[in-house]
Amino acid sequence: MALLARYRGTGADLPWQDPRRSHPGVAMEGYFWRVTDVRAGRTLIVLVGVNRGPDGPWATIGLATSGGLLRTTALPGAEAAPHGLGARGGAVGVGWVVEGTAHRLRVDLGTDARVDLRLEPLHPWPAGRLGGSSVFHAVPRLNQYWHPWLLGGRATGTAVLGRETWTLDGAQVYGEKNWGPEGFPDAWWWGQAHGFAERGACVAFAGGQVHATPLGMPLRTEVTALVVRLPSGRVLRLGDPVVTPVAAQVDDASWRLRGVDRLTGWQVEVDATSPLSDAHVLPVPLPSQGRNIPGALEHLAGTLEVRVARRGREVWRGTSYLAGLEHGGLARAEAELARRGGRPEPGGPPGPQPPPTEL
Repeated sequence: MALLARYRGTGADLPWQDPRRSHPGVAMEGYFWRVTDVRAGRTLIVLVGVNRGPDGPWATIGLATSGGLLRTTALPGAEAAPHGLGARGGAVGVGWVVEGTAHRLRVDLGTDARVDLRLEPLHPWPAGRLGGSSVFHAVPRLNQYWHPWLLGGRATGTAVLGRETWTLDGAQVYGEKNWGPEGFPDAWWWGQAHGFAERGACVAFAGGQVHATPLGMPLRTEVTALVVRLPSGRVLRLGDPVVTPVAAQVDDASWRLRGVDRLTGWQVEVDATSPLSDAHVLPVPLPSQGRNIPGALEHLAGTLEVRVARRGREVWRGTSYLAGLEHGGLARAEAELARRGGRPEPGGPPGPQPPPTEL
């Protein structure tokens, strides 16, 4: 058991282990919930990073909406659940600023930034399968691991967001976590979409520059993992470089993915777009320094088209106008923040702006 604990402390998981559980020893574990209110045509995200710094655990916290609201901060105190899915950050008195599990999500960032939702996990990650990073989950000390643990859920509750109060009963919910050592990859891309005509459908992807030195042997490659939950309930997971490769072409306003399963004949095409001016500039943590820095351009209501075929025969195609899309990289985010005059919210011309949200 001690040997197994040390192995999981590198960030790795054996095939039968649950990657939702915390990995004591890694510098950062990020937990992310995305809520899509199809009827109202709006989305919100909540993130909490459980970071381990020189002065103890601290949290990266964020709340953002497709309407433009953004609240981010770094606060002392953070915990991740050793069993199952759970994280909380920002110790305030006897409570927490953010608390999230598979069944509940609560945020209190002030009177105009609050979320209180009960979650019903309708479509969790299929049991008995490798996680979102597939075979890479077993590789110790990767710079990043990714697992979309909830491909579809239902929310009940409300959110106070600026001057609005959202009733989110029946909204769709997606959940994931990522973890690894200091910071994020040099470059990465990500996307997620509900809001298709078929309510049970879901698309999620994550890619970037992956590197590690397992057993002293350097490993460096570019990988994209692509997951599709078809309306039938079948879950496709592509991204193994040899058997199920995914090619990705990404810039600040477009995402183009092409994946194939060479054994079973499944083919997936994803094309997504969103104007750069619509993106939030989100923070990423520097765990050892105890601070956040601008790191990602995050779109919350992009357009995503997906086409799925098997051996040349189309099985399903769908379009979402409420897709989450991200292009990550420190230099990229800093340049866009500077272009906006320090404003991390979407929209607005370059030049003098109101004081920025704390990153």
